[in-house]
Amino acid sequence: MTASPVLPSASLDAGRHENGAKRAVTGTLVKVLLHERTDRGMTLEPFAARCVRRGEVHELLTTDRWTDEPGARVDRVGFLGFVELEAGGVVDRGDTVLIGGEPVGTVLGFDGCHLPNHYNIVIHAPRLLTGRSLGLEPETPVVFAPAD
Repeated sequence: MTASPVLPSASLDAGRHENGAKRAVTGTLVKVLLHERTDRGMTLEPFAARCVRRGEVHELLTTDRWTDEPGARVDRVGFLGFVELEAGGVVDRGDTVLIGGEPVGTVLGFDGCHLPNHYNIVIHAPRLLTGRSLGLEPETPVVFAPAD
């Protein structure tokens, strides 16, 4: 009897090169968060993109750990705040996140532990960033700019 081959886990980037052009998703910071954790235990959803609607509010957080494994655990996080979306669209893994016009990092993925209330949008950055470390204020513009 021959053992079944062990297949690698699918990457969160699977199908990414099938994507066409899209508009940026824009919003405004409505609440600033100041803390970080190293034991958060979030799980990356197995989706490389999420559709979002105008008026929705989602949480933004950073991690300095990179992974492309669906279901990966994310413990190291810095909390930025909550964004209210002004224009709906599609947020994709790899989109550049700009807050106040400054690049903060790239979308790594999504954690749905608070659904249906909101998504945690996980942003990969070189180091943990928080609302405090970036000096964020409510009403600061947020943009999810399409990756090249």
